[in-house]
Amino acid sequence: MIAQIFDTSDAAVADVADGATVLVGGFVSAGTPSNLILALKRGGQTDLTAVANNIGLGDLLDELCEDRQLAKVIATFAIRASGTRSSRFEVLYRAGEVELELVPQGTLIERLRAGGAGLGGVLTRTGLGTMMAEGKQIIELDGERWLLERPLRGDVALLKAWRGDLHGNLQYRLAGPNFNPVMATAADLVIAEVEELVEPGEIPPELVGTPAIYVDRLVRCEPIPVRWEG
Repeated sequence: MIAQIFDTSDAAVADVADGATVLVGGFVSAGTPSNLILALKRGGQTDLTAVANNIGLGDLLDELCEDRQLAKVIATFAIRASGTRSSRFEVLYRAGEVELELVPQGTLIERLRAGGAGLGGVLTRTGLGTMMAEGKQIIELDGERWLLERPLRGDVALLKAWRGDLHGNLQYRLAGPNFNPVMATAADLVIAEVEELVEPGEIPPELVGTPAIYVDRLVRCEPIPVRWEG
């Protein structure tokens, strides 16, 4: 499979449908597909479910709340500490205009991994006896109680990598991998923005973080510095 190369981020996400579940890679400012997020904002898609590590913590995913494009967010971090400025997401959430599903970080990554691997779910003790277990199945194995967490997949995954070759192989840098590689396996359509677009073979095989077989679309974009607002 060879990825389709797009000239602009707007063109790469133009056919993302209203109501889509969108997996968004990154950890605050590291490995976040900011250009693709802003392209979604300009595209005006609505009723989206965003799955990400965080929203409203200096990331541009919060921009999708300006025009109320998000219906639901599944994330690990979404609410700032008391005394800090509220994000757009928090304002909408407290007004009951957007739904939030908080998921422990380890559970979130494992649910995505299960979605990518075609598994029926994962068993964890995290969240047992708390509100995180409400409405979920408890399984007993060998005298131990486990919480069954269902797999998580998206219609679209938006990724950020340092380099991509013309086949679609991706190379990450520093903390850039985080959620990106696993999200690449768990979506029907995978779109990656890269800082450099290179010829096949220029990325050493041992440095390929996401193989081309997972990547459908590539677009070269200049990185956007992510601002942090306390």
